[in-house]
Amino acid sequence: MQSLFIGHSYIDVTMRTQVMPKGDEKDVAEDYAVSFGGNAVTAAFACSKLVGDGVDLLTQLAPDWLGHMFMDMAATYGLRVHPRRVRRSSLSFVLPKDGKRAILRARDNKFLEDFPRLDLTGVRALHSDGHIADAALHYARACRESGALTSLDGGALRPGITDLLEFIDVAIVAERLCEQMNLSEADMLAFLKSKGCRIGGVTNGERGMLWYDENGEVQRLPSLPVPAERIVDTSGAGDVFHGAYMASYLQRPEATWREHFRFARVASGYKIQHLGNEAGLPSQNDIVATLALFPPAD
Repeated sequence: MQSLFIGHSYIDVTMRTQVMPKGDEKDVAEDYAVSFGGNAVTAAFACSKLVGDGVDLLTQLAPDWLGHMFMDMAATYGLRVHPRRVRRSSLSFVLPKDGKRAILRARDNKFLEDFPRLDLTGVRALHSDGHIADAALHYARACRESGALTSLDGGALRPGITDLLEFIDVAIVAERLCEQMNLSEADMLAFLKSKGCRIGGVTNGERGMLWYDENGEVQRLPSLPVPAERIVDTSGAGDVFHGAYMASYLQRPEATWREHFRFARVASGYKIQHLGNEAGLPSQNDIVATLALFPPAD
C-alpha cells in the first residue's frame, strides 16, 4: 500500500437529457453512463489508473447487487478495498447540463461495524473527503505521526472536518464550504493556514483555483481552456483533480505543488469532456494529448 483513500462510495447513474419528465410523462435520454462515484472514491480510481498499483480504499460496502458491482469496478482498476459494512449501497442520479450538474442521492451511512484497522507500513499519502469521519481522523493522525502526506477534499461542512484539518498537509476545498462557513476565498485560505495546512486552495469550477504554495504565496491557477462545446459532464472533475495531484505526488514527490496542480488541472480538463466518472479517468497519454490540445496561457 502506497496510498490510502477514505470516503463514501456510490454507484452513479449519469444521464444526458434536455428534458425532465414530470407526473406520468416519459422520455428517452440522449446518453447514459453507470460508474463508481463519491469524492475520495473517484479520486482513488483516478489515482490508481495513473500510478498503476498500491492504491487502497476504505469505504462503506453493502452485501447487495450494487455492492457487488462496485467491487467488480474496484478489481478492474486494481484498487484494494477495505470495507465498512452497511445494509444498503448508496446511489446517485447525475444530470449534467450547460456546464452544471444536478445530483439526487440516496445514501446509507449507518455503519454496522467499526472501521477497519490497517497496517500503514509503506503508506506515503492519505486522501480523505471528510466522510467516515472517525476513520479519516484516526488515519490522518497516524499519517501525520509517520510523516506521510495528508490531503483533504473539503467539499462541504461535514461533521468533524475542523478537527480533521489539524492533521492535514494539503487542504483543497470547494467554494461551497466557503459559503457554509461565511468566508470569502481569501478568508478561507487564511483559515487553512491557521490550521497548519502547508498547502491550501479553494476551487471554483471554470474560474480555477485560488491557492497558496509552500511559501505561503497566494496565486490563482486558471482552469484549462476547454471550449464550451467540448464540455459534456463536469460532475467528478474536482474528484479527478484530487486523484491526479495525489498520483503526481506519488510519482514525483520532489516536484513543487504548482507542478502537481498543473498536472491535475489537465486531468480535470479531460474529465469534463466525457460522460460519467469512468469514461473521464485519464491515462498518462490522455493527459499529454489534452495538454497539447488545450495549452494553458500560464
